[in-house]
Amino acid sequence: MASTSAPSVTGATGRIKTAAATLYSENQSLIAEIRKALIVMREIAVDLEKDNKSQMVRDLEDAAVELLEASEDCTHLSSVIQSLGNEYQPGPEPTNFKRLFKDNISKLKSSSSSVAQSDPLLRQFRAAIWNVHHAGQPMPGEEQEDIIMTSTQSNLLNNICPLTGKPVTELENPVRSLDCKHIYEKKGLMHYIGSNARAQCPVAGCPKMVEKDRVTCDPLLSVEIEEMRALSKQTVGRAVIEDFTEVYEETEES
Repeated sequence: MASTSAPSVTGATGRIKTAAATLYSENQSLIAEIRKALIVMREIAVDLEKDNKSQMVRDLEDAAVELLEASEDCTHLSSVIQSLGNEYQPGPEPTNFKRLFKDNISKLKSSSSSVAQSDPLLRQFRAAIWNVHHAGQPMPGEEQEDIIMTSTQSNLLNNICPLTGKPVTELENPVRSLDCKHIYEKKGLMHYIGSNARAQCPVAGCPKMVEKDRVTCDPLLSVEIEEMRALSKQTVGRAVIEDFTEVYEETEES
C-alpha cells in the first residue's frame, strides 16, 4: 500500500494544480471583462455629461463603484486560487474546499483595505466627466500635482521591459510572471531563461525566479496595457492644453 500512496498523492496534487490554473485563468478573464465594461461606462458617462444628464451620470458612477468592488472580490479569489494551487497538499481527511476558499478569502480581505474608491479607473472615470466642462482645471479637492500623480497611475508593476528596454505598451508579445507579476517581452524572456540555469527576475531588486511555465499573457494583461495607453494619451492631451493656456496667458499679458 505504501508504494502506491505516494503516486496517488502526487496525482491528486497535480489535478488540483491543473484545476486551480484553469479557475485562475477564467477568473482573470472575468476581471478583464469588468474593466472593459468600466471603460465603456466612462465613455457613456461623458456623453451623458455633455447632454447635462447629471442624475444618469451619478447613477453610472455608483454602478462603476459596485463593479470595482466586484473586481476587487475577484482579485482576492484569484489570489486564493493561485495560492492553493501552488501550496495545497492532500491530508488524511477529505478537504472541504468550499470552507478552505471561504476562510482564505476572509483572511485576505481582513488584511487588506478596500481600494475601490482609490482605484485609478474610478479617478479616470470622474476626471473624464469633470473635463467635459472644466478641461485643464483640477477637480474639487485636488491640486495640479494630484492630477499629474493620479493620471499616470496604472495597475502594472513595471512600465518598461527590463530585457528589451521597450515600454510595456510597445511590446509585441508581452507576458507576466505568475509569481512576481512583472512584465516582459516573451522572446527576450525565453532567451534569458534559456541562458541561465537559475533565472532570477531581471527587474532590479526582485528576488523571484522566472520559469517558462510560470509566465503567461493572461486576459487581464492586455486590458491593463490598453488602459496604460489610454492614460498616456490623456497625459499628452492635458500637457497640450496646459501649454496652450500658458501661451494664451502670455499673449494676454503682452
